[in-house]
Amino acid sequence: MRGERPDVLTADRPKPGNYRIVALIVASTMLMEQIDATILATALPTIAREFGEPANTLSILLTAYLLALAIFIPVSGRMADRFGSRSVLRAAILIFMGSSLLCAFSTSVTEMGAARFLQGAAGAMMIPVGRLALLRAARKDELVSATAWLVTPALLGPILGPPIGGLIVTHLDWRWIFYINLPIGIAGIAAVSAYIDNIRAGTRGRPDFVGFAICAVGLGSLLMGCESVSRPGEAHHALAFLIVAALMGGVYAFHARRRLDPLLDLGMLRDRSFRLSLMGGSLTRITQGAQPFLLPLMFQVGFGFSPAMSGMILLATAVGSLMAKTIVSPVMRRFGFRRSLIVNGLLSSLFYGLSGAFRAEWPMPAMMAVLVLAGFFMSFQFTVYNTVAYEHIEAERMSRASSLYSTFQQLLLSLGICTGAMVVQASMVWRGSLAPAARDFSAALAVVALISALAFFVNRSFAPDAGSAMSGHIPPDDQ
Repeated sequence: MRGERPDVLTADRPKPGNYRIVALIVASTMLMEQIDATILATALPTIAREFGEPANTLSILLTAYLLALAIFIPVSGRMADRFGSRSVLRAAILIFMGSSLLCAFSTSVTEMGAARFLQGAAGAMMIPVGRLALLRAARKDELVSATAWLVTPALLGPILGPPIGGLIVTHLDWRWIFYINLPIGIAGIAAVSAYIDNIRAGTRGRPDFVGFAICAVGLGSLLMGCESVSRPGEAHHALAFLIVAALMGGVYAFHARRRLDPLLDLGMLRDRSFRLSLMGGSLTRITQGAQPFLLPLMFQVGFGFSPAMSGMILLATAVGSLMAKTIVSPVMRRFGFRRSLIVNGLLSSLFYGLSGAFRAEWPMPAMMAVLVLAGFFMSFQFTVYNTVAYEHIEAERMSRASSLYSTFQQLLLSLGICTGAMVVQASMVWRGSLAPAARDFSAALAVVALISALAFFVNRSFAPDAGSAMSGHIPPDDQ
């Protein structure tokens, strides 16, 4: 038997209607996490000046967080089963608050990088465990409504983050971007204690500690290798880290085949739709990860814009992303998954690449129009990938598939940031400059857009009727 099967839940079912409160609590934790992430990207140039570091070398502050998510998300469900949803969620919020304070008190990139990793570990517990608490609080006939209550407030994070971050950095000390997590976290702990049941599920089998250790070393080495490539004079360190990462990948593949319940089940890759979605989505997520890192730096370091102005322009990407949610279903019914992925993928790459053509003299509305379209097509693309991936995944394998997919998602976002930083550094070396300029960020945006465009060849490999049972699309006979 693959995996662990939960025994009897130890808490009673919540009262009818309670799922709405649980959904809002979980959405609030997502809001806190996403605002924190988008605020930090806007503040990087200001933090870099205070630490006396080049702004493009602060990518570690973003990748450390994403790496922690990739490492700890797979164990979040087991933690909730063992200790209870309420206990884990409450502890995660508390750790997130504490690590926010550590970020605010940091005096170097190293200190803040460590605090950001701790923040990511807490975030890895908050969101999946919160979703699990919601699923346990809602009946099957309430899931659609519960999801709407969950998703809608959470979408506000990427919209509110850039302008709030820009205003804070422009008019206050940058440390306030971390202080604002404290009142939200305190309210969250109180709400979790009052409204979320501490449901435990006994499990059979031993946790995959060996698999966890291998993944942690492998993913950490991969991140450090990519980060080292983007720093001058560290090529030998980068090579050593990347060799360790490759070795750990091989060791984990061998380990996973010998276990009935591996931490990350690589057997999921035998499913064609899941495998293609993971491959195409991985190429596209490199662009998605790089863009929030590169654009604030280009606006502030390259163009000399204020953090407030930079944040207002970046707001456009989130607006476009939100707009895309309204048309996915009808487009899927009309054109199907395969055709939509092919055409939309090229459009998203085109508009993200076009953002590399920005210049300081461009009108602000023109920049925002490009970013609205880039955010729109990219959000559409990921909605389709995230849906078709689970087309043939049975209910009993859904948890393992979700863990593998989420881990790759966070890993590729962090690699996107590393890729952007590497291209910026390479462009600076090519120009013989020690300081980044607008053209360096433009080059990086062009490269990551080309990488996402390579997903075209993966998208063509989807079957013409891929996802037809989910979308209602009937492909023509000649397709």
